Amino acid sequence: MDADGTLNRLGDAAGVESHYWDIHGTRHETPPDTMRALLGALGIAADTDNDVWSSLAVLGEAPWRTALPPVVVTLEAEPVALPLRLPVEEEHATIRWSLRLETGALRTGECRLDTLPVEDMGHLGERRIALRRLVLGALPLGYHEFRLEAGEEAATRLIVAPARCYLPPRMTNRRCWGLAAQLYALKSLGDWGIGDFGDLKQLIERVAASDGDAIGLNPLHALFLDAPEDASPYSPASRLFRNPLYLDVTAVPDFAECEEARALSRGADFQRTLQTLRNAEFVNYRNVARLKLPVLEHLHDSFVANHLEQGDARAAAFHAFVERAGEELESFATYQALSERFQTHDWPRWPAACHDRKSTAVAELRGRYAERLSFFRYLQWQCDEQIASAAELARGRGMAIGLYNDLAVSVDAASADHWSHPHLFMGGARVGAPPDPFNEKGQDWGVVPLNPVRLRDEAYGYFAKLLRANMRHAGALRIDHVMGWQRLFLIPKGASPASGAYVRYPIGDLVAVAALESRRNRCLVIGEDLGTVPEGFRERLGAADVLSSRVFYFENRDGHFRGPREYPKMAAVSVSTHDLATLHGFWEGEDIAAKARLGLFKTGAEEAQAREARAAEKRELLQALADEDLLPTDQPTLAWTPSLATAVHAFLARSQSVLFMVQLDDLTGQAHQANLPGSVTQYPNWRRRLMRPLEEIMADQAIQSSTAAIAAERAI
Repeated sequence: MDADGTLNRLGDAAGVESHYWDIHGTRHETPPDTMRALLGALGIAADTDNDVWSSLAVLGEAPWRTALPPVVVTLEAEPVALPLRLPVEEEHATIRWSLRLETGALRTGECRLDTLPVEDMGHLGERRIALRRLVLGALPLGYHEFRLEAGEEAATRLIVAPARCYLPPRMTNRRCWGLAAQLYALKSLGDWGIGDFGDLKQLIERVAASDGDAIGLNPLHALFLDAPEDASPYSPASRLFRNPLYLDVTAVPDFAECEEARALSRGADFQRTLQTLRNAEFVNYRNVARLKLPVLEHLHDSFVANHLEQGDARAAAFHAFVERAGEELESFATYQALSERFQTHDWPRWPAACHDRKSTAVAELRGRYAERLSFFRYLQWQCDEQIASAAELARGRGMAIGLYNDLAVSVDAASADHWSHPHLFMGGARVGAPPDPFNEKGQDWGVVPLNPVRLRDEAYGYFAKLLRANMRHAGALRIDHVMGWQRLFLIPKGASPASGAYVRYPIGDLVAVAALESRRNRCLVIGEDLGTVPEGFRERLGAADVLSSRVFYFENRDGHFRGPREYPKMAAVSVSTHDLATLHGFWEGEDIAAKARLGLFKTGAEEAQAREARAAEKRELLQALADEDLLPTDQPTLAWTPSLATAVHAFLARSQSVLFMVQLDDLTGQAHQANLPGSVTQYPNWRRRLMRPLEEIMADQAIQSSTAAIAAERAI
């Protein structure tokens, strides 16, 4: 076999695909340099032909080197059949085992090895290894630990999961609806220049009063406090923790007790800056941070003096939160303190001794900056408290789902999560997308992928922790680019997206863990399955009750928009997303104009083609509305009117899909989208605020009528 053939064999064994088909049906081969780079990022040597042969042999032998795999995932009610790989010469031995259930209960047993049939044979040098299976029967849901005594001890984690994710009971006999908003974009009469958790509660009250079931939010992940202008919620510093700039500072209990904080916020300079931020069209993250963080520091000092040092009930609540968050919170707080110490969050630029969170140097600095660590723990505690309060309000108002969170596909390469768990990430690769009609150069999203091999080696503990953190207080969780559970398009660090390749992930195991965490957290799972979707993927996730994402703009086939009754039942439908034009912007071609202004079209002809295609889509949309007798009476031409948005919402409200999410931007007639893919600093991504405060928006009779009509349509 030639060298490239052997390299592709190694890639296939490791999960790096040798080719992919684009949406035009064109086959793209993975370049050898890409294959070697991605194998290296997986921790597999492939720089030379000798490396390739050696790594291929190592991978072939790997399953036979241990008596038990690192993890076994099975479904509830199915018998657990544990694979045992033991030397043939031990076939007459008696093996003993113990099983520690998650509840703490202990089961033990023993059997002669030769009573278990041999399924396969492997070799380690001269030794022959036999594969047998030990059947334990069905086990309860959960994470269990199995230990084997057979010459030398071996252990594995058993994960027993439900076949399906959680569905809210009311979804079985009701079609739900909710409102989707960018939290930072919300305005209110009392905000501090950015939407906050207090505004979220106000939004919950208004939507619940209109019989809405959910509030969909952008990812609330922690961003970089030392670089607040890096505002993309999809390139976070951590997916395990929250962005404290969303805190409603005046709602923190310590604010009422802290005269220093109140005096600071009453100051003339503070008030002038505050008014400027409130009136601004865009969120000025840097100035928001300059206002909020000093006040929050005073609140932390007040909490320490009045509660933590007194050991009262609030101190106990803080300690309980810190204990629950555990080592991950300690690492995250340490990362933030070190970012301040070294004046950059880009941890590869820190002293080498601080690249390892468990190093002596890091421990010494953790002690030196103990007060700052306490402050960062406090911020996360208050985020958790305010989100919990919002979730409780939603439940109390009878919302079927409540908070609908969003989990970004991964984290920034300079993130706290990558620093804390470098072995779990492929530092030499970035996640992106291959070239397609929306971006002919492909996309590099700048986030670092998890290593599928290491995830399995660690029994999916980190993946479960990630889901748990984001399902906490949520009734639904959207999984950004859920196709990544099966495969991700990865690009060698520094290469162009056109040089990328797909890397496989253990979809069966990941879906099972998601189903287990979904059930335990009573959290609906929604997969963002837009773009290039592998064959059979939607059906596989649908069988596990993971809702599909269906966007109105994309439900256009052969010149016709799909009718409401043609939408799948197990789906979350919407007009648009944060990466696409608002309905107003779509109608007036604002997204096309923005791309033209930024030079994102290669030629004038390409721009003209986009405008021509949009005109055709508008005619098709009007025809779809007419077919449902929803064409607005004041819509004789192609001019935009708010009644057109009302008609489109009524159209989608008729769909049989169990969830319909309405964009707040569309209710309010916003013309500009939240994020323009392909742009970085040229467009105000993740910054644009609503044109009006919530108090005014929700008192608007036209908006009230629109939401009432949606609720009435969904109730039929």
